[in-house]
Amino acid sequence: MFNGLPWSPCVPVEKKTSVNEGGAQLKASIGPAGECILVLAGRLDAYTVGPLWPRAGRMLQDHADTPVRVDLAAVDYCDGAGVALLLDLLRQTRAPGAEVTLVNVPTKVAQLLEPFDASALASPSRTRRPPGLGRRLGDGVHDLGRDLYNHVVFVGEAAAALAHGLAHPSRVRWKDALRIAQEAGVNALPIVALIAFLMGVILAFQSAVAMKQFGAEIFVANLVALSLFRELGPLMTAILLAGRSASAFAAEIGTMKVNEELNALTTMGLDPVRFLVVTRVMAAVIIAPLLTIFADLVGLMGGAMVMMTFDVPLVAFMNQVSHAVSPGDFLGGLFKATVFGLVIAGVGCLRGLETRTGASAVGISTTRAVVSAIILIVVLDGLFAVIFFHLGI
Repeated sequence: MFNGLPWSPCVPVEKKTSVNEGGAQLKASIGPAGECILVLAGRLDAYTVGPLWPRAGRMLQDHADTPVRVDLAAVDYCDGAGVALLLDLLRQTRAPGAEVTLVNVPTKVAQLLEPFDASALASPSRTRRPPGLGRRLGDGVHDLGRDLYNHVVFVGEAAAALAHGLAHPSRVRWKDALRIAQEAGVNALPIVALIAFLMGVILAFQSAVAMKQFGAEIFVANLVALSLFRELGPLMTAILLAGRSASAFAAEIGTMKVNEELNALTTMGLDPVRFLVVTRVMAAVIIAPLLTIFADLVGLMGGAMVMMTFDVPLVAFMNQVSHAVSPGDFLGGLFKATVFGLVIAGVGCLRGLETRTGASAVGISTTRAVVSAIILIVVLDGLFAVIFFHLGI
């Protein structure tokens, strides 16, 4: 007899029926009814459980068709690691009639096990079939509809907040708007200058090589100027802002939501849309046209430099540009840039407000903000091209 349990001559479960690991013991034998009996003794803590865990698991696997009784009468101490071991033994999926049970459980160990339900911790069945095509299509349509609904709601809230800010300028946080404009605009000047200059150089060089065959190098100035003012300047600047500003807005507001700072603003009676979104939208609407003008000028400088290598004087290049570009071309590009800035700020703030909890939530929101902003920019640019064509602009 061992602690009141019937004990028969040991039939080895493994080659070693007794394992001693730093004050903890694991003994195994076969009882008179054919069941496997595991005896745990000593201290079950973070230092001793590790070596015993895989051995106990192998013993359960070797006796998958027989019931297993785990005797805890000789356990002197048990902490969270020991509880985890016991729960892991109990949650194993086994054949009917071969369940794992605990016997002679000390009172203190029973108190530690009481809050847990071993059946709820059982490994999920791996035979579940993945959702079918219809279910996935339905989920996709549902997510798309919910996303469109959130966009419509946010547009309404942002429009109301902007109207309130324009009607009450004293309530707008202009210092924050200027700070955001500096971070998103002034700090973006180097990268905008680099991309615009290279764009002008590449566009002029590729065009000049083809037109030189016909002696029409002078018309490269028309092509470069119209391309930059009507299309490439606003589009390239908007994409750069989407990568810099939309991601920054989503990350800032998303981090605030994860840290529950938005809930704190609401508790203090402050509307997060008016407090955070209005300043960012105003800053983006202001800096997008200014950066576009800067990009147009730098792109013309790059084109002029290339044309000078093709024996086209700078004066002739600028004179050709002045005749090729009309005020409508210039103002149309600025209007597109203004709309792009509004979209970029709105999408970045919306994705930040939609941030969920978790370590990767902010990164996901940032990625969604950049991708959504670029897609909307391209779609709007196509719509502008059609509208301008029909309007004769």
